[in-house]
Amino acid sequence: MDIEIKVPSLGESETEATLITWLKKEGDAVAVDDVLAEIESDKITMEITALDAGVLKSVLKKVDDIVEPGEVIGVIDDSEKVEQPEAVKPAAAAVQPVPEPEEAATVVRAEPESEEPAAEIVTSSVQAHDTVVDEDEYGKTPDEPSQPVHAVSSKRHEERVPMTRLRKRIAERLKSAQNTAAMLTTFNEVNLQGVMDLRTRYGAQFQQKNGVKLGFMSFFVRAVCQAISQYPALNAYIEAEDIVYHNYVDIGIAVSTEKGLVVPVLRDAHLMGLSQIEKGISELAVKARDGGLSPDDLKGGTFSITNGGIYGSMLSTPILNPPQSGILGMHNIQKRPIVENDNIVIRPMMYLALSYDHRLIDGADAVRFLVTVKESLEYPGGLTLDL
Repeated sequence: MDIEIKVPSLGESETEATLITWLKKEGDAVAVDDVLAEIESDKITMEITALDAGVLKSVLKKVDDIVEPGEVIGVIDDSEKVEQPEAVKPAAAAVQPVPEPEEAATVVRAEPESEEPAAEIVTSSVQAHDTVVDEDEYGKTPDEPSQPVHAVSSKRHEERVPMTRLRKRIAERLKSAQNTAAMLTTFNEVNLQGVMDLRTRYGAQFQQKNGVKLGFMSFFVRAVCQAISQYPALNAYIEAEDIVYHNYVDIGIAVSTEKGLVVPVLRDAHLMGLSQIEKGISELAVKARDGGLSPDDLKGGTFSITNGGIYGSMLSTPILNPPQSGILGMHNIQKRPIVENDNIVIRPMMYLALSYDHRLIDGADAVRFLVTVKESLEYPGGLTLDL
């Protein structure tokens, strides 16, 4: 019996994609969940997997062809079954492993919905010396290049490469954000000594109880949620001549992957404690790194956080993720001398940047919002309380 291979749903507002590669050829044996082909839309790269075992009978669409959701691109003959590999039982481990993304008929590798560069779900830690070492708690090290490295040669030449659909979409959204929103950025600095003391004192106990590390990002998410409760315009956006407010906070967390930047959304972050936020971020990071994000993981979002500090950025002006009206930029942590109680002391300091849509948000409210975030982080005990 012939089994049709169809293009899956591409998600909201996606009507077509490009077939970028076939990983099987006609006559190849196919097992259930084998990756057959990859397609690329404006937002995501998707792996099309086999729902039935058999032999790839025919390929109906070629590489670089435009395909639509539901369109048949090939046929599998299931009259000749292929034996499925036996599942390997995981060995027992002393530490609870990070959960892997669940197997699905279609695995999605998500691409950028926000175009703010240099962001990743990471944390920064200050060591005993004055230098700062960025520590990625979610798997990828900062030194791993996300783009191919071209060797430098004494022979001069140029290389012309066509833009992919994804890169074209990124360019369009970047320019659209600049042309549409009246973007403005306000800055402040935060003393993270209190957060670091909490992590040092309770980090091991937190990880033992919850199975995840107590990172920096959960503190920032909680601080943003508390500030939004006082300044809800930062969680709203403009649609035509209306302002759309939300009574929930869905935080987009920028994550750097080999394919580029993605912004998976942490739903109902305002209802979560530190442990729930850390688990949610960890799961999204694993899915992003392993290609397990679905279109639903990228939809929506009412506010975004991006961390350029993982690459050593000291200061930046993050670009809004339309239609959102606010994005918080985190940066590198460095020990600097500051004045406390008329004494000069050394503290781990970070610059914060808040970009916002000035059409909706007045400058005074933006500044107050960022100050609220700063104060919440400098006295982090309040982040664990219901204030």
